[in-house]
Amino acid sequence: MHGPAAKLDEDFAAKKKSNLGLILFFIYLLIYSGFVFIGLYNPELFGEHVLGKQNLAIVYGFGLIILAIVMGFVYNLMCTSIEIKMNKK
Repeated sequence: MHGPAAKLDEDFAAKKKSNLGLILFFIYLLIYSGFVFIGLYNPELFGEHVLGKQNLAIVYGFGLIILAIVMGFVYNLMCTSIEIKMNKK
C-alpha cells in the first residue's frame, strides 16, 4: 500500500555527490583533529584568551559547530547544482 511519494529515477549525480561528501568530511575531520590534538598535547592553550574575554576552547568549539552548519548548507547547494546539471532528461 505504501510507496514513494515521488517516482525515483536513477541518480546520475550520486557518485559526484558522494565524493563531495567525502571531501567535506575529511576537511572537517582535519579541523576537528586540531581541536583534539590541542586538548591532548597542550590543554593549557585552550585557556588562552582570544576575541576579547573568550578562551580558545569556546571560540574553537563554537567555530566547529558553525563550520558544520555552513558545510551542510554548502553541501546541499552544491549537490542541488550537480543534480540539476547531471539528471536532466
